Amino acid sequence: MASTTLTAQLLSIPEQLIAPAYNILKAQPFYVLILLFFALLGLAYLTAFGILHVFAPKPRAPLPSEKRYITTNPDGTVSEPRVLACWFDRWQAERQLSSSTKAAGNDAFGIPDTGFIEPAQVQVSVVIPAYNEEKRIIPALEEAVEYLDARFGRTRPTNPPARRHRQVFRTSDKKTGKQGDDEEEVLSGYEILIVNDGSSDRTVDVALDFSRKHNLHDILRIVTLEKNRGKGGGVTHGFRHARGAYIVFADADGASRFSDLGKLIEGCEDVVDASNRGVAIGSRGHLVGSEAVVKRSALRNFLMKSFHTVIKILTPPATSRIRDTQCGFKLFSRAALPHIIPYMHVEGWIFDIEMLMLAESAPPTSVLAIDGTVIGISSGIRVAEVPIDWHEVDGSKMNLVKDSINMALGLAILRFSWMLGVYRRRTT
Repeated sequence: MASTTLTAQLLSIPEQLIAPAYNILKAQPFYVLILLFFALLGLAYLTAFGILHVFAPKPRAPLPSEKRYITTNPDGTVSEPRVLACWFDRWQAERQLSSSTKAAGNDAFGIPDTGFIEPAQVQVSVVIPAYNEEKRIIPALEEAVEYLDARFGRTRPTNPPARRHRQVFRTSDKKTGKQGDDEEEVLSGYEILIVNDGSSDRTVDVALDFSRKHNLHDILRIVTLEKNRGKGGGVTHGFRHARGAYIVFADADGASRFSDLGKLIEGCEDVVDASNRGVAIGSRGHLVGSEAVVKRSALRNFLMKSFHTVIKILTPPATSRIRDTQCGFKLFSRAALPHIIPYMHVEGWIFDIEMLMLAESAPPTSVLAIDGTVIGISSGIRVAEVPIDWHEVDGSKMNLVKDSINMALGLAILRFSWMLGVYRRRTT
């Protein structure tokens, strides 16, 4: 009987609290209720902003040693650390200078920035994030080098190569305004940038041995992060130092067939805009129901479908329609990088989604007719989803349940951080 009375008293507490508050509110004028509503709304926003500001990822600045790389010399020795090219540093310096000019009031005739980036030095940059990959990286490198040698070569030829794809990037002639052929026609060669994400095994030694064997002197470059940053941090760091007209990141396990790079380039060129911005991503969406997916455990397939549902709910329209956001084989045109890489925050597994969201929200650019005249405006950077061959490779470092939950929580934090202004994109 006593326990029944105690339960009844506990259940009556909410009613005892709500009833007086309701009577007080009922007695207030309507305008007071409106003001109170907006005050509570503002309090809720500030509270959410504060919580997100504490928990939202904040990428660390690179250390001085992380802006240098090593490679092999022609005599087989390992080079001294060399300075990495870094388009991002110049981009950042120019933005700071632009901000200073505006603050000084000298922007009356300022020209809107379109995200300028230093010209490419090679045709393709391949960024491979690697963390303890000594047992898996060699097959991936062998496949990549075989394809890149055959398709792009290692040196700049005397005569410009013929067009390799259905479409080429466009540049406007400053005098005539007409569209002409781009540096993609005269560039050749490639670079492979391995971002060693604080590995404790022989990943670096294995990669250097591979470089000696294949004479990849100053083509295969290794930059080591002193502290582990995660896959997203490694990819972002590599992209800041890429020198290619096309920049692709590929997983070190070689799960994606590297020869499909040609498909990604053509997919990128199909969607490139007047500012030469375009993205193409490898997709395994067409493999749903195939043997490669069916053989997975029921738990893995359930978590995969659940995460895709979360993506559809939390991401903006264009990103939510992508069937496979997590495939580790994505290509970007060089002109797209200034609108994506400087604003990256996530360094874990879901960095791909932030890249795609940033592409979707990129500043608009002109749509040009064949004769070079402006006929409209295109918002965002278009993304081509390209089916590729893929196979499962043992040795994944992902904890299926734990990382799936963390990815879902991370995606929610990411989305609301952008929505509420914790993360901001400076006008570029």
